[in-house]
Formats: sequence, structure tokens, C-alpha cells
Amino acid sequence: MAPPPIRLLLADVDGTLVTQDKVLTDRAIAAVAKLGQAGILFAITSGRPPRGMSMLIEPLQLSTPIAAFNGGVFARPDMSVIEQRVIPDDVTPAVIEVLGTHGMDVWVYRGADWFIRDPQGPHVARETRTVKFDPTVIESFASVSDGVAKVVGVSDDYDAVQKAVDAVRERFGDHVSAARSQPYYADVTHPQANKGAVVKYLSKTYQIPAEEIATIGDQPNDVLMFAHSGLSIAMGNASHEVQEAARRVTTSNEDEGFANAVERFILALTRRRKDHDKGVP
Repeated sequence: MAPPPIRLLLADVDGTLVTQDKVLTDRAIAAVAKLGQAGILFAITSGRPPRGMSMLIEPLQLSTPIAAFNGGVFARPDMSVIEQRVIPDDVTPAVIEVLGTHGMDVWVYRGADWFIRDPQGPHVARETRTVKFDPTVIESFASVSDGVAKVVGVSDDYDAVQKAVDAVRERFGDHVSAARSQPYYADVTHPQANKGAVVKYLSKTYQIPAEEIATIGDQPNDVLMFAHSGLSIAMGNASHEVQEAARRVTTSNEDEGFANAVERFILALTRRRKDHDKGVP
């Protein structure tokens, strides 16, 4: 029996679609164009804010909703908001406190803005280059703790980041979703703002069964979308645990892993299915 067709590919951005230097390669652009020619939809999801993905829209000719903040905000390619899921207002200050007690520098994303307390803090300069807009420096988060889409704990102590994620999960349970989007980032969002929920949203929006959706990513927070898709692909730069959770593994994002996955696992599957339908052995 032929495998089900792939009608939509959902891709993580950092560590997957772009290189370590945040470059969208010509092969990646060409791979997305080939998906369109084959009638396969393409969508992106990331812990980035919507504005932090706007530079991808034109080269990839995106028409699908952009799932920012791991699904906390769904925006159209023109950046207008379709739907947003924010952390409960009474929970946000306590989340910030827990991250702080674990030695995290804290960032808050609210609306189109990114708020920080320390402009010299870890990874601020890197994130500014990545999302291509500057954060707003404030003394206290008290005035911006309502309507928050994402709180991030930042540290280069990777063990502390994991402990912070575990502590947030233990204290707040189903009131939030907490996961590492990078080894140095602890992302806290609305409980339904996770990449598994992004797959469900796109499945419902486009009336595409989960088994006809492919996903590709490299971090632990991508595993949830793997679980809700028919074809899951881990990057070669992903950890062993993330690779074990996927059905296929491609090369790293420094070795055209995204383009290789599209060509080897999705377009080749599409060609085999067409041959099967034509009766070609």
C-alpha cells in the first residue's frame, strides 16, 4: 500500500530552516519553491515573534499563517494577527519570579514588543541580529505583565535552563507550556501555545489529516509537533533524544539539512506515490 501523500510541511526556523548564522540558503529557498510546484503547502513555526520571521516571507513566498511564539500568535504574512494565546495575567509575574530564582535573565514578549531589563545580558545582541529589531529596556516588568505571549529565561548554564523549565512545569502545571527552544532559552507560553497545537491548527485550517502533514525540527520543543504529524524529520544537528523521536533524520543545518529532507523524504515520496497511482512499478 502506498504511503499517504504529504500535503503540508511545517518547519521550525532556527537550527532547521536557517544556518547557525541565520542564513536562508538558496537551496532552502529552491526547496520551498519545489514544494509549491508539487502542490504541497509550506508553513513555519518558531519561538520568534512575528516580526522576527518577516524577513522569510518574501523569499519563501509564504501564504500560510505564521505560527510565532511556538503557536502563541498566528499572523498572516502581512503581520496582521489572526489569533493569539497569552499567558494568564495572574501567572506571568510568578513565572518571571521562578525564572529569576534559577539565575535566568528574563525577557518578556507582549504584542509587537520585546522587553528586557539588561541590554548587556546574555544573547541579547544575538537575538537582536536574529529578529532584526531592538528590544525595549525597562526597569521592571510590572507594567508589561498583562497580555504576555511569551516569557523567556536566558542562561548559558544549560543545566540551570533545564531545571528552570522543570520548575515552571511543576509549579504551574497546565496553566503554561514550558520548553527549551535552544539550549540557552527556557520558553514559557500559553498552555496551548506549543508546536503540537500548531500542527492541529493547520490541520483544521486546511482540512488536512495529520498523517498527510510532515514536520521538521531540531529542538525538544519540536518533538510535540513530531507526535502530531504523519512524517517527522529531525535535523542532523538535533540531540540524540530529538532524533529518536522522529521517523527520519536528515543532515545538519550547516549541510543543507532542510533542503536535503525536502528532496529526499517529501518530494521523492510524492514522486513514488504518483508512480504508484499510474501503475509504475
